[in-house]
Amino acid sequence: MGKQHREFFALPLSGYALPEVGWQVVPGTAGLIDELILADNIDADSRTGSRTRLTRWAAGMLLPQPVRHDYREEILIVSGDLVVGCDEAGQGGESFSPLSFATRPAGIWHGPFTTRTGCLMLELDIYE
Repeated sequence: MGKQHREFFALPLSGYALPEVGWQVVPGTAGLIDELILADNIDADSRTGSRTRLTRWAAGMLLPQPVRHDYREEILIVSGDLVVGCDEAGQGGESFSPLSFATRPAGIWHGPFTTRTGCLMLELDIYE
């Protein structure tokens, strides 16, 4: 089953948006990463579908360990900064700014990550 059809709608970055579209805390992030699901038919059990979302990281957010997913991931930094490859304390690594893009096949280790100023990213998670 494909993603639902949605015409253009305002995103709740501020002001009006569709009632069913709202920011949610990403579990396990102590409230420092929020997500706004834009379109979703992902099914982790059957490893099918895809998800399009915005993620909003608070300034200083640190993911101190590398991660990997069983789906393809594509990310565009919309605003702020994202530091890739820092150490477990958030030091070092390479900083990326708005309009930086990453695409990773399933199973690729990536990170650790931090953000100095906070960031907003557009993410696509895709089972292939």
